[in-house]
Amino acid sequence: MLTKLSEALWNYHSLLLIILTPLLLLPLPLVIGTKEAECGFVLLLMAIYWITEVIPLSMTAMLPAILFPLCGIMSSSNVAKEYFNNFHFLLVGVICLATSIEKWGLHRRVALRLVTLVGVNPAWLLLGFMSGCAFLSMWVQNTSAVTMVMPIVDAVLKQILKANEEGYSGEDNPTLELDGTCTNSILYFIKAQNIIKSGRMLCKAMCIGIAYSSNIGGITTLPGTSPNLIFAEHLNRVYPDCNSINFANWLLLCLPISVIMLLMTWLWLYWIFIGSDFKFLWQCRGEQSERERAVKKVLEDEYKKLGAIRSQEIFTGVVFVVMVLLWLTRSPGFIPGWASLFPHKSNYITDATVALVLGVLLFIVPAHGPSRKYESMISWKEFQASMPWQVALMVSGGFALAKGAEESGLSLWLARLMTPLGDLPVLATVTVACLLTTTLTEVASNAATITIFLPILSPLAEAIHVNPLYILIPATLCTSFSFLLPVSNPPGAVVYGYGHFTTLDMVKAGLGVNTIGVLAVLLAMATWGIPLFSLDTYPDWAPTFNSTTP
Repeated sequence: MLTKLSEALWNYHSLLLIILTPLLLLPLPLVIGTKEAECGFVLLLMAIYWITEVIPLSMTAMLPAILFPLCGIMSSSNVAKEYFNNFHFLLVGVICLATSIEKWGLHRRVALRLVTLVGVNPAWLLLGFMSGCAFLSMWVQNTSAVTMVMPIVDAVLKQILKANEEGYSGEDNPTLELDGTCTNSILYFIKAQNIIKSGRMLCKAMCIGIAYSSNIGGITTLPGTSPNLIFAEHLNRVYPDCNSINFANWLLLCLPISVIMLLMTWLWLYWIFIGSDFKFLWQCRGEQSERERAVKKVLEDEYKKLGAIRSQEIFTGVVFVVMVLLWLTRSPGFIPGWASLFPHKSNYITDATVALVLGVLLFIVPAHGPSRKYESMISWKEFQASMPWQVALMVSGGFALAKGAEESGLSLWLARLMTPLGDLPVLATVTVACLLTTTLTEVASNAATITIFLPILSPLAEAIHVNPLYILIPATLCTSFSFLLPVSNPPGAVVYGYGHFTTLDMVKAGLGVNTIGVLAVLLAMATWGIPLFSLDTYPDWAPTFNSTTP
């Protein structure tokens, strides 16, 4: 009887959590009864549902549209305004480009070219695939970058394993056949096992490296990953007069962080999975082994399958370059950008404007010449398949939650509560924020984590009279450092599905990479980030917090 009861409870544990969570939180709106408490009820309910994922993330994001009007925090029409904004336009434009890149195979050409440039030595091969995946994830969603690169990686890894097993089978070993002594047999067996084991360890390093490099590359650009876009839109809403963040200076801050992280992660993975011999860094390349020749042939064959570069790939590449250049030069800060050509409308033009113009262009330009029936570069069906609707809705819920916290006074209440943190050194407060976000993002999605923390960290910065960017930027970057578990983020789950490594392998590697990431972010914020964003001064665009305000 007890067994059946426990089994039934486990089968319905999600439903029990859905029901019990709001019941346990009910004292907030019923007993305390203030607007701050009612908004806190909504915030905690959404945070628990997002972390546990007992209902779809996008449906949890709909709770403000239901609960804020019922609690009298915001009207239904005002809540609805928070659910579609500049962030979504930028996301639509970027996904249009990503759809075209994937449809016409430009990603495979770029990835293969990068890998062949660095060579087929195991260490350089690992760096080549990691660099290719990181570069792609700068411009497309991290999961898309992994799904683009992993089929190539899997083909190479299978060839490596095959070459190892065939090269050290008894059939190909004349010494073993002719000599037949026990000692020689044992020595040969040990050598064969070591070679095969080294191939499997390379598989682990390669797959985990792909998962990590997609997150590392994603932080480099504003549209590279969801947390960056959420942060940018949060900044536009909470601090509308802040013009500090644009594509160019974000790239200046984060590109060195990504390069440091990528190189250190590469060396870390090589050390724990492949070996501690780093002579390859300064030694000249000798004659290629059988395994390296097999890998080189696989890569060459894969590249030959692509054929000559097509006009569709060229056009997609041109659109990509134009989009990046327009983002970089719109308003670089140190010189007037092209937006200044529209003096009365320069503030109206954003990166989303650029992305949408070029995204719509891909729906208009014909993919083929007049000899074939008209077909645009991408279709709506293809775009829909690539568009991350769950992320779009979840982010909207986060914006609605942030607005509700402001309207109810919850943000001000949190700011007063956290005023004593002003006695700590600023870098210590930043470190705490980084560690908190890095920890939570291991068990919750990246987008959910940053959506929860931004409405809390903004009033914290105001309360301790620190430039909000000093806390918000590192917290945003650390949200992408979900390196411990395959289920922490979709790229890890995709790579784990290929079956080349275990969860324990990823935990062992992830502890080191998390440390590398947090230290790289703190280094950036303490050095080149300060003059880049004037982090050592409290900006005019941030409100002055007074703890004695009633």
